[in-house]
Amino acid sequence: MTTRTSAIEVAGLHKSYGGREVLRGVDLTVPAGTVYALLGPNGAGKTTTVRMLSTLLPADAGEARVAGHDVRREADRVRAAIGVTGQFSAVDTLLTGRENLRLMADLGHLDRRCAKAVVERLLARFHLADAADRRAATYSGGMKRRLDLAMTLVAGPRLIFLDEPTTGLDPRSRRDLWDIVRELVADGVTVLLTTQYLEEADQLADRIGVLDGGRLVAEGTAAELKRLVPGGHVELRAADSERLAALARRFPKARPDPAALTLTLPHDGSLTTLRRVLAGIDDDAVTALAVHTPDLDDVFLALTDHSTTDASPEEVPA
Repeated sequence: MTTRTSAIEVAGLHKSYGGREVLRGVDLTVPAGTVYALLGPNGAGKTTTVRMLSTLLPADAGEARVAGHDVRREADRVRAAIGVTGQFSAVDTLLTGRENLRLMADLGHLDRRCAKAVVERLLARFHLADAADRRAATYSGGMKRRLDLAMTLVAGPRLIFLDEPTTGLDPRSRRDLWDIVRELVADGVTVLLTTQYLEEADQLADRIGVLDGGRLVAEGTAAELKRLVPGGHVELRAADSERLAALARRFPKARPDPAALTLTLPHDGSLTTLRRVLAGIDDDAVTALAVHTPDLDDVFLALTDHSTTDASPEEVPA
């Protein structure tokens, strides 16, 4: 089922709570060395999916292979290959940053010399070296989140689950964490990310899956998903009213605005369509051009029903 280039493969994943289906036959594939983002409203099944793929929760039906191992039959091997950063920090605030990392090294059975090198490298990489010997209780929210992710990386996993990792962070801390994720992927690490921040998925994800009602209702790159939603258009600004009239004759489905000297044409976001629009337009006929495409907010609103009233306990934020 799994190929050498797939870090995660899922087929027909089902999960129910108290007779209510949370996941209803989810299929997805995550190529190695990429970021895959799961979007969806509360109760859509994002956290449930992460818990099943990380062996924390059994599936009712379906197959899943993570890092080449069957989640049900080879759970120990899966756990040895992955790292998980959940919605809620695993940092022990009574310990220092260095002690938290050493604790993870002990749990991972790293030898003393290797553990010391790994801890120092992670402290430096996550910009925590100056605060390494302070208790984590004194850390800011962004520092705690960086420490939490550093703890996930102590054992050197090649596949990481990040379940809403930037919730509650200020914009600067969020972007710092984005940079860290990009560095990890550049090193060949695979990341499965769940997030409520659509900009986060747009910035980081190679592919995005949209969960709603327990089903994967859409999947693709950010650009592909944006093309699913109507509302994209090209706006041409004509040099004068005569050229505007000529453009309107050329594009009968367009909407001219004589006062602004603009012409608005529907556009699906593809380069091929844009080339067709521009073909044959004289350089002096148009003084400006703007391409407007739907964003992921539009995609999210169009594809999901925004239901939160029937969310499972695993999906409702505390």
